[in-house]
Amino acid sequence: PTGEGFGKQMLLILISVIIIGWFFVAAARKGQMVPGRLQFLGEWSYNFVRNSIGRDIIGEKDFKSFTPLLFTLFFFILINNLWGTIPLAQLPTTSHVGTAYALAAIVYFTWIIVGIRKHGLGYFKFATVPSGVPMAILPLVELIEIISTFLVRPITHSLRLFATMLSGHLIIMLAGAGTSFLLLEAEGLLKPLGVLTLVGGVAMFLFEVLIQVLQAYVFTLLTAIYIQGSIAEEH
Repeated sequence: PTGEGFGKQMLLILISVIIIGWFFVAAARKGQMVPGRLQFLGEWSYNFVRNSIGRDIIGEKDFKSFTPLLFTLFFFILINNLWGTIPLAQLPTTSHVGTAYALAAIVYFTWIIVGIRKHGLGYFKFATVPSGVPMAILPLVELIEIISTFLVRPITHSLRLFATMLSGHLIIMLAGAGTSFLLLEAEGLLKPLGVLTLVGGVAMFLFEVLIQVLQAYVFTLLTAIYIQGSIAEEH
């Protein structure tokens, strides 16, 4: 449903939270020295976000306090993206722009608050005045930095996720509708084309799964980059 109120999208979001919570609680419950499959998968998943995104981007000194945020973002977005390729669900909740805006807003206020905690109110100067810029062009550069950092960045952060999930979902729907029409209703020479659209639809389905995973990674990676930029010593 596209109207206001509780609907399929909100239901899938709630289910995704339950799935994520159940999985990682179950994976960490026993804590064996020799992990079983569930514990191994949970530890590997956590370490992937912790080390490959948090530590590698933010740095050894500061990454630990941001790991819970990065971990939550990655798996929340991943599961909600994958709803689009799961039968009966077939709706990536991030294809609704409100969800993407909400996630980007959380990140937006996080890196601004982190920057203020690190640099005080001087953070806004730190974020918009690059070092070494000649005074003659400094006002223009500062204006560009203000627009790109505080206006364009959160918009592109959200729309990149939303637009990719929406377009992929629409392409799969069109491929499925075309295949159904050509195989079941078309006549004559058009009918064999249904096989081609079926093959193309399967290929697009697999490609969409890859994109869903990559978009969760990209969103979380950009979050780490923005945080790192806020706590860096130099702009």
